[in-house]
Amino acid sequence: MLSVRIDGSFLPEDDARAFWERFSDWMDAHPGDLGGFAHSEGLVSVHPEMHDGVPTLACSRAASQRPYTTAPQKDKRRDTKR
Repeated sequence: MLSVRIDGSFLPEDDARAFWERFSDWMDAHPGDLGGFAHSEGLVSVHPEMHDGVPTLACSRAASQRPYTTAPQKDKRRDTKR
């Protein structure tokens, strides 16, 4: 399972899978260019995270892009916004 959250709302599974495929293709062609991918999707930022063991792309139309780093681990005990 893969998930995508845009401004706090999770995409349906099929849409998330397609989004991840585009993300993977972009990152293969442009290693580390999260901001470029975000821009190509009409977003400001994309940040890989792990939510309860599920790879998640946390996306925003407003939050700034940060450098590509190891995906932080989030879980329900600490992340009550899920």
